[in-house]
Parts: sequence; structure tokens; C-alpha cells
Amino acid sequence: MINNHFLHTDFAPIVLFAFNRPGHLNQALIALSHNAEFHLSPLFIYCDGPRNKGDYLNIERTRAIANQWPHPNKMVIEAQINQGLAESVIAGVTQVLNRFGKVIVLEDDLVVDKAFLSFLNRALRKHQDDSRILQISAYMFPIPEFLGRSETLFLPNISSWGWATWSRAWAKFDPSASGWELLLSNKRMRKEFDVGGSYAYSDMLLRQLNGEIDSWAIRWNWSVYCSSGLVLYPPVSLVKNIGFDGSGRHCAALDFDGVNSESKINSFNFSNDVNTSKRDLYFIEAALKRLSGPVHKRILKKLANNFRRLKLKYKLFYKGESGKH
Repeated sequence: MINNHFLHTDFAPIVLFAFNRPGHLNQALIALSHNAEFHLSPLFIYCDGPRNKGDYLNIERTRAIANQWPHPNKMVIEAQINQGLAESVIAGVTQVLNRFGKVIVLEDDLVVDKAFLSFLNRALRKHQDDSRILQISAYMFPIPEFLGRSETLFLPNISSWGWATWSRAWAKFDPSASGWELLLSNKRMRKEFDVGGSYAYSDMLLRQLNGEIDSWAIRWNWSVYCSSGLVLYPPVSLVKNIGFDGSGRHCAALDFDGVNSESKINSFNFSNDVNTSKRDLYFIEAALKRLSGPVHKRILKKLANNFRRLKLKYKLFYKGESGKH
């Protein structure tokens, strides 16, 4: 149970979302426990409910780890029915922000560096009143050119792999993604939202609005974009994703886990220039293109995206429908 005096702690509450992977949750908690601030921070573990009978055993094991993990100010919230990751994250983050005003968010397949909580708490304190900054990310894309860097940077796109925000920023979150229709015809906007055309964020949003996927992150990314917001990033990643083993519903079996600093840099210098530099954006675009796959796969994806836009255009403008939200 969360003690009342923790309502005014200098450390943001940690919200951890789990489902049916006990081994992943255990690794995530072990990594968090290596952070000096872990036991000084309120901890909320949200455990989603079963999709079918086949989930019961692993869900019970996952919840046992959550309930038995030693922490002086912990609350475990167990859903009786399956809400899905998107609904769980939106509801959980909103609840905790309404109570604390700030939050650090993780999913059970993220293993963090021992500097993770320190970095996010420092950034939350430094930028709490800057309305331009809507999120702090602890993940950084694998960019070799940043490995020797100690200064943070700002980007226009979010990351869902270990992040933090404030209630003033989350108030801008629009689950219905108002204005998404502009992406169907506005090429300039689509390219900008896709970070210079380097990654198909616009396609993800259109798939979301067409009911093909269920993602809170792409809708949050759209909300940040529509608000002309910025996200603060470390120069190297403080998060490693271990979910690319085929075990997760939202993670395919890929050989990619990003770059982990292993605390080679324990204290980053926070940039006072709250802008995205062209040089940094160039490296980010190159990294996102690499993550999108080889050229021939990107071309096929682009063709599929074009076809999807045409279908949605027809649905919206000729049938008077607006897609599924």
C-alpha cells in the first residue's frame, strides 16, 4: 500500500505494466532494484487479465512475482478481464498522474540501467515547467555517433521504451487522434510526422484508426506532434528491450535490443538549447531507416501504405465514414 507521505516525494512514482511473462517481469524488477531511488519511489504494478484459459498459469506466476517482490511502497492492481496493453497504459498512467502529477512508465520487457531512475527524475525536475517538453525518454536509438556524447538532445517523436511525463503534458493526449485525416492528403505533414520520411509513423496511426492495431504510443506520438512538443533523450540508451524473443503480443521475434550504456555515462549534461538540431535529426533519420529494414522492404511497405491511405480516403470522403477509433 502507498503511504500518504509518498504523495510529496521528490521521486516520481514508477508504473510497471505486466501481463503473462513472469520471467520478464522478474528481470525488469531486478534491474530496477539496482537503482538507488527504487525503494524511495512509489511503485504501481498493473497486471492485465487473461485473454483465454491458456493465460491463467503464467498470469498467476506473474502476479505472484508482483505481489511477493519486496518494496516498502508498492501497490499491485490486478485486472479481472483482459484490457489490452493500450487501455491498461492509458488508464494506469492517467490514474497515477491524477494523484502525483508526474510518472515514470515501464513495461515488463524492459531492463533498465542503474542510472535509469536518476536520469528521469533529474529531467522531470529540470523541465517540469517547460511547456515545450512533453516527455522524457530513457531510450535512445542505436546511433554510434552518439556513444561518446554526454549531452542530452531533443527530438520531435516519442519512445515508449521507458519514459516519463507530467500531468500538464498528458493533458494533451488525445486518444481519438483528432485531425488524423490530414495525413491522407497532406504529404508535407506526413513526411514531417514520419521524421523526414524515415519511419512509417503515419502508417501506424492510420492502422490504429482503421482498427488494425491497438496502440497507445502512436496516438501519444500524434498528440505530441500536434502540440509541437519535444521529447528529451539521453545520448545513449538506459533501456534494453528483452521482448523481441517472440513472447510478446506486440513484439515480433527480432534481433534488436538497442544500445545499453551499462552506466558508462552515469551523469548526463542537460542541454539548455530546447530545439532539435539538424545534425542530431540527420543521425536519427538514418537510424530509423535502418530499423525499417532494407530498401526493398521499405519500398514494399510504402506501396502497402499508399494502398491503405487510398482505402481510407475512399471510406472517409466517399462513404462519409471516419474509420475506427
